[in-house]
Order: sequence, then structure tokens, then C-alpha cells
Amino acid sequence: MSIVTEFLDAHPLDDTVLKIQRNEELLLTNPDMKNFKKREHEALGVIHFPTEFIPQPFSRPRSVYESDHLRVEWQQMNGRQPFYHRNADADELSFQVSGPRTLMTEYGTVELRPGDFSRIPVGVAHDNFGRGEIHILFYVPAPVHECAQAKFTGELRIPPFEGWEAKAIPEVMTACIGGPECDIAVGLVDEKLLLQHADTIDKTKRIQVLQPERAEGKTEWLYKSKHVWIGYTKQSGGDSADTVYKRHRQAEEIQYQVSGKRTVVSQRGIVSLEPGDFINIPFGVGFTEVAQEASEHISILTHNVTPPKAPFAKQAGPTSWVAVQTLRK
Repeated sequence: MSIVTEFLDAHPLDDTVLKIQRNEELLLTNPDMKNFKKREHEALGVIHFPTEFIPQPFSRPRSVYESDHLRVEWQQMNGRQPFYHRNADADELSFQVSGPRTLMTEYGTVELRPGDFSRIPVGVAHDNFGRGEIHILFYVPAPVHECAQAKFTGELRIPPFEGWEAKAIPEVMTACIGGPECDIAVGLVDEKLLLQHADTIDKTKRIQVLQPERAEGKTEWLYKSKHVWIGYTKQSGGDSADTVYKRHRQAEEIQYQVSGKRTVVSQRGIVSLEPGDFINIPFGVGFTEVAQEASEHISILTHNVTPPKAPFAKQAGPTSWVAVQTLRK
């Protein structure tokens, strides 16, 4: 008999956690029940986007998951976007997947490299200069707060990159937490004047770049808002002495696989993940992971249902005790 620990939490609304001892085989068994009509639930689905740049003309970000309370997008760039952007209602966060990117804002310019996180406060104008790069975007209703110390911060830099020329360029203000066709006002802006604003604000308000500490086996929460948390987890490969299940009673958990391979074992199926994979584990579903090798992933807890907007690349297979035992051999 395999006894495991389950942590049933109320994140992100509060820190209440119930620790439960479980018989793992029974936990993963879907029993026949008399006088109770069970709902039919779809197996977990996996969305995949490339982790290396694929040459093509500029295109807007690709929506991965989307609701009125959270937007997760994938974008690749080789050059600039055609305008400066301001969010009217959301903080705009990003994770650098591959390649270098210059982020230019009124609150300073930063050079982003793979593994870097950044947050642009609501209302702050920004543009990007990517060089064969890929990044993930998270639009979250403001305010969002950093939960870790910045590794470095934005600075006034003119020119912001080699070959830059000062000129007037379009600026777009949008609503709908960064959604398409949600522009409110469009005008022109003097880019040099915009970038010089970084020298007029308190340095503590400049753009902060976070890098996870990558502590073994523990999720490090980097950002928190009222209804959304964003964290980072590193796992080593091989057997763990103790199997731990998680279950969120107040949140979905969207995950993005950064590096390595692992398998999610859940009450909605078993599925293997590789770099570039996204998965959404619904409210109330117990799950754990088996890492076949060193693995790193991002977790986004959202109190509000956030449906997929991109097609599934694959879906989880049936959960069985035999399959779980085979994974751990």
C-alpha cells in the first residue's frame, strides 16, 4: 500500500492548507457509484508552441489561455513591434524563453535573456526589440506585486539599442487586459522624450527583472495579485523519497514547461510534458508529477476559469495504478 501526502489549499485567496494522508491507489481510482450520476470530464489537454525562433514576418502574439481576469500569450520577435503600447487595466508580465530582447519603457530599458521575468506596471508605455527571440506574456488585472528581489532594474539608455533613431512613432492605449481589437486611443509619441521619462522617476519604480532562485523541489512565488499567482519550480530527475499531491480548491493551475521532461499524474489523466508545453489543471483535481530528468516549469494559479484558446497538441491518457507504478520504475 502506497501512502502519500496531499496538500489541499485555498490559494490564491488565502494561505489555508489542509494536509491529508492518502492511499495513492484509491486516490487515483474512479469508482462506479450507484444512485449518483457522475459528470463526464475531459482529459487534460496540452498546448504546444515552439521554444526556438522560426523566421517569419512580424505577427501579433498568439493567445494560449484567455479570460476577463488573465491572458497568457506566446510571442516571437525579430525586430520591433510597430508601436508603443499602454495597458489601461493590466500589469504586463513576461518570461524570456529564448534569444535576447530589449524592453524599452518609460520606467527604464532592460536587456532580457532566457530565464528572466519582467513586469510592466499598468499604464506604462513600452516597446520591444527582439533578436530571434521567444517570450511568454501574462496580462493580469492591476495591481501585481513582486515577491522576490530584483536581479537588476531598468535604466535610462539612449540609444536603447544599436541602430536606433529618434523619431515620432505610434502609441496605442488598450483595454481588455491586452486583448486584440481593444484599442481605446491611438496617437504619436516622441520616442526620445518617452524614454527620458525614466530619469524623472524614483529609481525604486523602475522596471524590475526577476530570476528564480531555482531551489530544489519548491515552488517559488515571484508575483502575486488578488486572484493570480505566478511561480517557478525546479525538480531533479529520479525517484523522490516522498510523493506529494496538490489540489487547489480555489484555483486552476496553468503550467508551462521550461526545460526537461516530466509526467503529470492526475485524476484527469496522465500526460508527459516537454519544453514548450502548456497544461491547465482544473479546480479541485488532485495531481502530482514524475520527473524523468531535471525539469523546470512555471505555474500560474488563477482563481477564475481561464479556457484554452489554442488547439491541443495532445491529451492525457487514462489514469491507472499500473501506469503510475510503471512510470516510477
